[in-house]
Amino acid sequence: MLDFLTHISVAPPWLWIAFTLGILVLLLIDLSLFGRGDHKIQTKTALVESGIWITIALCFNIWFGYYFGSKLGLEFFTGYLIEKSLSIDNLFVILLIFSSFKTPAAYQHRVLFYGVLGAIILRAFFILFGAHLLHTFHWILYIFGFILVVTAIKFLRETDEKIDARENWSIRFLKKILPMTDKTNGSHFFVLENGVRMATPLFLALVVIEATDLVFAVDSIPAVFSITQDAFVAFASNIFAILGLRALYFVLADWVGKLRYLKPGLAAILGFIGMKMLINDFVKISSLASLLVIFSILMTAGLSSWYVARIEDSKKRKEDPFK
Repeated sequence: MLDFLTHISVAPPWLWIAFTLGILVLLLIDLSLFGRGDHKIQTKTALVESGIWITIALCFNIWFGYYFGSKLGLEFFTGYLIEKSLSIDNLFVILLIFSSFKTPAAYQHRVLFYGVLGAIILRAFFILFGAHLLHTFHWILYIFGFILVVTAIKFLRETDEKIDARENWSIRFLKKILPMTDKTNGSHFFVLENGVRMATPLFLALVVIEATDLVFAVDSIPAVFSITQDAFVAFASNIFAILGLRALYFVLADWVGKLRYLKPGLAAILGFIGMKMLINDFVKISSLASLLVIFSILMTAGLSSWYVARIEDSKKRKEDPFK
């Protein structure tokens, strides 16, 4: 195992172990500070938590870049930025899932905590497996690039229409093997009814969130490998982006739908990094150039969304000044 880790990354085995243990400790602290009890997470609390996660990620980024070189440090930051951007799009899907299952706001943070924990395990497996493939078969890079280009086209064509998460393939499968109830019993994932253990809507929401992350991982893992082929950089940047997802949800849930140009922006980013992978053997695009392109696209998408929303609000106030 140690030989495998040194083969796919410059990070020594002790750093892999220390990082994993550190993440587990941070998750426990996060749960004890921000996830105790059944209550709706306030926006102010979520802002503080989100700020803490971002600060921890950036501090680790600076430390890692200092000890392992500015090139890997820049790759870490670029990978973190990409994964953070993709996670914002994931928030909209999570919002629809909670809406479909009518998940009470007081219990959403519990579902998201275990959703994040499952996502970390899932991403770790995909990244280690993907890194092994890349270091063994170089042509896998072209498959990853093709996946990203196809995903970019899909992002441009799809709409954010309402979906019924209860019809998700994972739920249809569970219905065949697991008794279910429509009743929510506090924050419990399972309840006993007439001596039969049944899954509650909270557990079903968790299953769909995990199944959704599986789909998102197909996009995000190739995306981070377009920036770096070092497995630890891909793993750590991905995990740090996911860790702040729960807090970010409670910060952005009320207005994430207003980011109308988020999907076109993400499509442009995925298209760019997909093409970068496809032409990598012929044209080299530096990590700094990639970072500047990605940052410019995100800024354009964000500012455009804000400006259009501001114009629309202004028109509404003129039409009905009493609102």
